[in-house]
Order: sequence, then C-alpha cells, then structure tokens
Amino acid sequence: MDRLSEYFRHLKALLRRRGCSHEDAEDLIQDAFVRMQTYCERGGEVREPEAFLVRIVTRLASNARRDRHSNLYLDQDVDTLTSIVDTQPLPDEVLAADECLDRMRKALDAASRRTRDVFFMHRLDGLSYAQIARQMDLSVSAIEKHMASALVILTDVSEEQ
Repeated sequence: MDRLSEYFRHLKALLRRRGCSHEDAEDLIQDAFVRMQTYCERGGEVREPEAFLVRIVTRLASNARRDRHSNLYLDQDVDTLTSIVDTQPLPDEVLAADECLDRMRKALDAASRRTRDVFFMHRLDGLSYAQIARQMDLSVSAIEKHMASALVILTDVSEEQ
C-alpha cells in the first residue's frame, strides 16, 4: 500500500507540472490504475509498474488535452476561411470618430460647468434626473433644461460634419 501511494504522489506531481488541475490529475491517475489492472487481468506482465503508469498517464493527459482543444481543428477547406469578414473599423473611420469625439468634448467644455456635470452624471454614471437633482440640490426641471442644452450643443457639433 505504501508503494501504491508513492506512485500516486509521483504521478500527481508529474501531471500537475504538465498543467493538469488537481481533479483532472486524480481522474487520470485512477484511469491509469484501472487500465494497468485490466492489462494484468488479461494476462499481461508489468515489470516496471511506475514506468508503465507514467506512460499511461502521460498518454491519457495528452489525449485529454487534444480532446479539450478539438474545436481548433476544422473540417473546412482553407479557402472557405478567406470569406471571414473583418468587423474592425478602418483606420480612417477610427480617425474620423476620434475627431468627432474631440469636437464634442470641446463643445461640452464650452458649456457651463453645471450643464457638463449634469450630462456626464446622466450619460456616464447612469443617474436618473431625480437622483442628479437631489445630488446637486436642483429641481428636476432644471436638470432637464441642462440636459436639453447639452444635447443641443452635441447635435450642433454632429450636424457640422
């Protein structure tokens, strides 16, 4: 029994070094012991049990790793992969979007500080008009007016393009 637990510890350390999780290592080792027992029951002779188990465990681990990544191997022809569409924006589209954001940022900077704060609290922080009104000690109507001002400013900037 002591020799068996020594094999188990050695095999587990081997599998852990190869990247297997604790649970996967135990499962693979158990499967290896069962395979060795089945081999012996069928009349096979095992002269070096540790080497036999190491070989079985490493093969099982390799098979398990291959099976986990089987989706990497496609049955499709390489030519069909060329029809994959790139959804990333083109460099000139990225540049145009950055320039538009910069113009909008400058336009909002020109607005009053309170209008800018109300806009950002609503759009970026996700606060409702009532929440903003409580935080800023203003009426909901005043918050609506500040939001309307900010939206008019941004609409004017986007129409200038």
